Amino acid sequence: MILNFFTLSIAITKREREISREKALHEEKVKKIFEENRRKVEDYVRQRHY
Repeated sequence: MILNFFTLSIAITKREREISREKALHEEKVKKIFEENRRKVEDYVRQRHY
């Protein structure tokens, strides 16, 4: 019983780390896309302004 509980806690802990890593990668991609789109909008506004 104790061994099963220990195994379950390891599995849960490992999964949380995987989720955190996936979440960090997702957030990094979102920031990159946001910056690219922000630059495109700034360039577009600059072109329309002149």
